[in-house]
Amino acid sequence: MTEVLVIGGGPVGLVSAILLAQAGVDVTVWERRSDSPSGTRAIGIHPPSLDLFEELGVLDEIRRDAVRIDQGEAWNAGRRLGAVVFRDRPVPHPYVAALEQWRTERVLRARLDAVAPGSLRIGTSCTRLAPAEDGVLVSGSDADGTVSTHAAVVVVAAGGRATVAGMQAPGPVHRYRDRYLMGDVADRSGAGSIARVHLHHRGVVESFPLPHGMRRYVVHTGYSDGQDAARPEPTASDLASLVADRTGDDVDPATNTMLSAFGVLRRRRKRVVDDRVVYLGDAAHEISPIGGQGMNLGWSDARVFAPLIARMTAGHRSTQHDVAAAVSRQQRAIRRAAWQAEINMRLGRPLPGPLVGVRDLALRTALNGPAMPILADAYTMRWLR
Repeated sequence: MTEVLVIGGGPVGLVSAILLAQAGVDVTVWERRSDSPSGTRAIGIHPPSLDLFEELGVLDEIRRDAVRIDQGEAWNAGRRLGAVVFRDRPVPHPYVAALEQWRTERVLRARLDAVAPGSLRIGTSCTRLAPAEDGVLVSGSDADGTVSTHAAVVVVAAGGRATVAGMQAPGPVHRYRDRYLMGDVADRSGAGSIARVHLHHRGVVESFPLPHGMRRYVVHTGYSDGQDAARPEPTASDLASLVADRTGDDVDPATNTMLSAFGVLRRRRKRVVDDRVVYLGDAAHEISPIGGQGMNLGWSDARVFAPLIARMTAGHRSTQHDVAAAVSRQQRAIRRAAWQAEINMRLGRPLPGPLVGVRDLALRTALNGPAMPILADAYTMRWLR
């Protein structure tokens, strides 16, 4: 029996559990994976999340391991169009910390173990949720067989595909036709700690520094025709060729450590608070990953809903006003992030020649004029505070 059971021990679930444990709530986390965190996946930790990490007591470790991105540049055809400069913004942490997701999870796991020893149960999957008196009866399985527990509140932070018996169905999906290829390779760009966006007429190439001399590239590869599964899997050589053609960067395929082809979808769950079940992160909403907002949006969810969940476990019946206030704050953030991700995608799509010049002129004007600080705040999610 536990006051709160968090289903999903990824970045969002771990932050939710730490916040609750620091508030004195008895919390347990079930994580399906039985191995240690691996893979880079999401990499950008934005200033509002760095503020949160300071509250959690993990900021020093994150800063020690991460690359600080304090400037992002827009390029096309070998020419720099302009830059957004983060370092001069009036916030406690005026930069984006670039760190592989597995490293972030490792830090968060250690912190959870410090504030709630033994609360993380790896290799444990949830199979059913059922309403019970004063809470939820949760069934699952681990290496030894079936497991069950009673929780006053269940937090679902197991990703967008999380569906088990008794769980509210995910919302309808809007799929975009855009396709991307992403990979991590040794950094030969000469950009150092600067993020670069190359707005090529055949599609964008985004590049971000990573620790230990690596760089993440994300390339727009065209549009889905419904036959993507039938195509050969892309290779690191494909990534290197695309990057070289559109940016001039020299990429060595032999240094590739991660490669992923992906599409983009948008989805929002109808009710993020369903009686005593609360959905956070991708389990509540999915947006385009272009712009790197998703993980930070999930952490914002955890921060917004932690006080509400703590009150529910303390026996205080949450009023409709309490729930509505938390949901309203979350929904505003989702709408803003989805809108911004949509703009990022549109800017990076292939364009016919005449429109490229128009777009480049508009970007030059924005990046080299009084709008630059506004753009810097937008791209570092300052509005999430």
